[in-house]
Amino acid sequence: MPTPAPRYPEIHLVIAAGLSGAGVTQTLKILEDIGFACVAQLPADLLTVTLEHFHARGIGRVALSFSLPDGEVAAFVPRIDALRAQVARLDVLFLEAAESALVGRFSETRRRHRLSPGVTLTEAIERERTALAPLHDLATTTIATDAMTLSQLRARVAVAVGEDLGGTLEVTFLAFGFKYGLPPELDLLFDVRFLANPNYDPELRERLGSEPSVAAFIERDDTLEPFLLRAVELVRFLLPLYKREGKTRVTIGVGCTGGRHRSLYVARRLSAACNDIRGLECSVTARDIGR
Repeated sequence: MPTPAPRYPEIHLVIAAGLSGAGVTQTLKILEDIGFACVAQLPADLLTVTLEHFHARGIGRVALSFSLPDGEVAAFVPRIDALRAQVARLDVLFLEAAESALVGRFSETRRRHRLSPGVTLTEAIERERTALAPLHDLATTTIATDAMTLSQLRARVAVAVGEDLGGTLEVTFLAFGFKYGLPPELDLLFDVRFLANPNYDPELRERLGSEPSVAAFIERDDTLEPFLLRAVELVRFLLPLYKREGKTRVTIGVGCTGGRHRSLYVARRLSAACNDIRGLECSVTARDIGR
């Protein structure tokens, strides 16, 4: 008898499960960064309708975690196991940690364990570990997060689901004017108000740093090239390190007084100098040119 075709042949499904405090929520965030559509704490009876929803919309990478009372775990495991024949790929990630690590995390966050009413924290952890044992046995990958940093967890999850976390790092060079306030999203900041200001030339005041006449004015400043030499060296050194650390985007601010001339010119120069770095996608945004 031929094997029936998968019901959801385009879906790579990842199920994240594990002990409270072991990193299930963080794992879903990592999967979302990779490009999975994620649903957290899904009731078990909504599994089919959720897969139908993503299937109908042509969404191929889906990650779920489930809200399962302890008494329902064993009964739900066969449903998960049956999914292997219904999707293109199924990964079950089980997050765990030693009791001492979990106790420390609950102490730091001051959160209550979901099973803690009426029992001690250590008793709640052991009860949950026992209840989730069938899921642990079903897992395709078990991740012990006791001493893991976030970047290590990112790398481990990526490997487990066959993805490359070292993909594209989105780098935005954001030109802005200090007189309108600092952008809140900056990872790095260069202040270029030391450069000669085209705003004092009436013919250039209404022009932008992207225009040749303004560029020519700025390039006459003999401090420009020494600054760019050092700034480019720093940025080209840092960006691969951010990428290695698992960041998916970096925003580099370049500020002058009004955000129209010097900042835009320098942002464009920095972006052009980094475009050849493998795995980076550089862009330039000017926040304040319409003011």
